[in-house]
Amino acid sequence: MKKIRIGTRSSKLALFQANQVVDQLNALGYPSEIVTIESTGDTIKEQPLYEIGITGIFTKRLDTAVLNGEIDLAVHSFKDVPTALPQGLAQAAVLKRDDPYDLLVSKKDLHFFEQQTATIASGSIRRRAQWLHRYPNHQFENLRGNIGTRLEKLENSDWDGAIFASVALKRLDLFSEKTGYLRLDWMIPAPGQGAIVVLALQKNTALLDVLKNINDVTTELCVKVERDFLRTLEGGCSAPIGALAEIKDDELSFKGVVFNTEGSRKMEFSKTVPVKYAEELGFKAAQYLIERGAKQMMRPRISSEKQALLFSTKILTKNQLESIKGDVKVEMSNLINIKNNRLKPHLLNEKIENAVFTSQNAVEALLSNFSVHQLKFNNIYCVGIRTKTLIESRIGEVKHACNSAEKLADYLVENLEEKSVSFFCGDKRRDDLPKILIDHNIDLKEIECYKTVLTKKIVDENIDGILFYSPSGIESYMQKNKPNKATAFCIGDTTANVAKKYFKSVKIAKESSVKGMIALVNNHYK
Repeated sequence: MKKIRIGTRSSKLALFQANQVVDQLNALGYPSEIVTIESTGDTIKEQPLYEIGITGIFTKRLDTAVLNGEIDLAVHSFKDVPTALPQGLAQAAVLKRDDPYDLLVSKKDLHFFEQQTATIASGSIRRRAQWLHRYPNHQFENLRGNIGTRLEKLENSDWDGAIFASVALKRLDLFSEKTGYLRLDWMIPAPGQGAIVVLALQKNTALLDVLKNINDVTTELCVKVERDFLRTLEGGCSAPIGALAEIKDDELSFKGVVFNTEGSRKMEFSKTVPVKYAEELGFKAAQYLIERGAKQMMRPRISSEKQALLFSTKILTKNQLESIKGDVKVEMSNLINIKNNRLKPHLLNEKIENAVFTSQNAVEALLSNFSVHQLKFNNIYCVGIRTKTLIESRIGEVKHACNSAEKLADYLVENLEEKSVSFFCGDKRRDDLPKILIDHNIDLKEIECYKTVLTKKIVDENIDGILFYSPSGIESYMQKNKPNKATAFCIGDTTANVAKKYFKSVKIAKESSVKGMIALVNNHYK
């Protein structure tokens, strides 16, 4: 049987981790051998990681070796792995996690906490930010190198202590009775800290099947939630972001923190949910903090001047965000919220000849009051592809749909036989459709199904583009913001006509849907 070539860095800790994989594969009857490859991070020893600016500084060369066929798999500390894996590689296995927390190693004892100032060392901006948030009068020194080198530097320095991953000292049996230790339960670890991940070629299905046998599903889920949090915040491996997910009694508890680089500001999210509902928790947690300004707080360290910055006036799903291409960052918040009205039953006592909807909100509001069997419509007309899709999936066939209220009004004027319309709308509906119908002697009955609640939110003034899904979204945005030079990306003609009052550059989606909006953005920034 051919030996499986396991790639790793040559440090003692990396070799320990690789041997964990070797032992488990041997137990399954699969012989293997270790191949050492130095990383860029191992060759740059003095500069702080957050100043180097290389993605995957400890993983890139190993991953390249897998892609080139020099090794069969790569073993990494999961916290070092970028959130986007190289194309062609798959996450093959995650080993059972060890202690994820950080540990303070003090020079002699812990009495220095009684002093007004102290000097602490670490090469991690995350550890630095969290420590300075708690102890703002302390000084911080950069500390790089392998574990042994760092402990030696601490011993030969005048520092009071240095911060290490607890699991690193444990795996290398480096705890010493001469040195003081303090487990930093208040310091939230890096996403994936304490976990070992194995990467292999996506097309090597036989090896992937073998590696499934050493995968720990509990650790896999916890680290996924943590890395989703990191990915959504768009923070690299060295960003001031901490995340920890733990499972107990079929519940997953998650805590995520974000700091500015100086440690003077902190944002936090924590929640416990049943495991079966935990899949999207990291994404939702990050989005909660983003809405409250987390990205702006971190921007001095992790932003890119070349990166386009967009603001979406509604929350996009994870899949929608991932379909936005190019060097584009998206911040988002729901600038309008919907409150459904309580509708009286007598409104639908008689069959309605022509029902008109210009938004999904009206459809949802109507369905929150009545069952489908109570809705007696001969003909249904609407604005927008998504509204049409919703109606046909929940109520019945749409006779005709247009991409703007004005076009629908013109169509109704030309084609209605029964000159009466029941318009299901919100309190902030545009006047174009009702006015056109009334001017052409069509009997109009407006049924207000919902109220639109605007949100006053200040948006980053450096925004390059804003995604608007309705005229009300524009109204809400303009309460606290100015157009500046931003481009308005609009879901349809009705929204675009309002945007043109404020924005010089207005783009209209070919398809009146979120999918159409994303296609519009991708085409603009291609």
